Amino acid sequence: MSEKKTAIIVGGGIGGLISALKLHRVGVSVRVFESVETIKALGVGINLLPHAVRVLTELGLAEKLKQTGLPTAELNYYNKFGQKIWHEPRGLDAGYKWPQYSIHRGRLHMLLLDAVKEQIGEDAIFTGHHFDSFQVSDNEIEALFKNKKTGEHAGTYRADFLIAADGIHSAVRKFFYPNEGLPKFSGRILWRGITESTPFLTGRSMIMSGYQDQKFVAYPVCPDAAAKGRSLVNWIAELAVPGGVPPRSDWNRQVDKETFAPAFSEWDFGWLNVPKLIEETDTVFEFPMVDRDPLPQWTFGRVTLLGDAAHPMYPIGSNGASQAILDADALGEALIEQPSVEAALTAYEEARRGPTASIVLSNRQNGPESVMQIVEERAPNGFDNLHDVISQQELEDIANKYKKVAGFDRQTLNSKIGAEAE
Repeated sequence: MSEKKTAIIVGGGIGGLISALKLHRVGVSVRVFESVETIKALGVGINLLPHAVRVLTELGLAEKLKQTGLPTAELNYYNKFGQKIWHEPRGLDAGYKWPQYSIHRGRLHMLLLDAVKEQIGEDAIFTGHHFDSFQVSDNEIEALFKNKKTGEHAGTYRADFLIAADGIHSAVRKFFYPNEGLPKFSGRILWRGITESTPFLTGRSMIMSGYQDQKFVAYPVCPDAAAKGRSLVNWIAELAVPGGVPPRSDWNRQVDKETFAPAFSEWDFGWLNVPKLIEETDTVFEFPMVDRDPLPQWTFGRVTLLGDAAHPMYPIGSNGASQAILDADALGEALIEQPSVEAALTAYEEARRGPTASIVLSNRQNGPESVMQIVEERAPNGFDNLHDVISQQELEDIANKYKKVAGFDRQTLNSKIGAEAE
């Protein structure tokens, strides 16, 4: 598209800010509208897979990522007794051109917010603006925003198109799918915390232990702690709950550790003491594990969905934030290649809707973590020889299939044209 276009981005989270950076890079004038008054460094740890790091590298963020995140060296799966099921190197250690990073979500969010202010300008961010409604007139979008606390009108803004990056409870998505209802509950609850501890395994290891209905995940997220010989460990405890209904509907709720800790009281593997890690954590948050069904359509003329607004998924396979980043990249490329806004938004949807739907559905079947469930079902009391329970070929096939589904097959990714990791 030759003439400069303008975009409204609803949502100032990871997907919205990456979209702003990418669209600015391809010559689109962007404004980001965030519902909260002050954007804060919230959350715990997340992972950025090499395909997402490639996009961030091309946006000039490689050095800041290196300073903020810890490059993941390996991923290991264990059963509930701490017996190893699967090991694979990750990121640069696995031969990718780009690292995989374990990083504190809040620190990543602030890194991206600072990058938007530096590259685009502070006046590109509008806080205290909650999406209310929109209408199309004279080949442009007119979006109305309100102050969520007071209900007062916060402003009316026009642009050539609108990107909805406003999360799993997206107000824009609800406009197009008013009867969709609440997110779908998996029957499992996640409890998450972060605490400084002694390093385990390589000091850059990501581990998962257990099976579908009882699982523990841990990985370090801070290069500063690692440089001091310590480890800032992000951990997740997961349990199935009876009844299939979340105990509460609110998210990110602080809870008493006794809600779940007794279930993990015997999980001391020697190389990782799970009950001690939980005990030493000051604050624990509860999250229902939810997603939504894949949609038949994301794009409606000059409006499209992105990230969790388009394809919320279970936090399996380290894909949530990474897929939002890939969305933003695909959107930017479509705007370069297509002759009109409508054609670009349609091409973006065609590139991303199918692959993300496949990940949502795969994650419902536990994705690559299904090997842990298979071992639990075949050897609930542990094993003497892993390959009496599951073959190496079966393990490799499951891991490789998911990499292809999620778009980070090493050979395919490394062949992409792009900046190499610094």
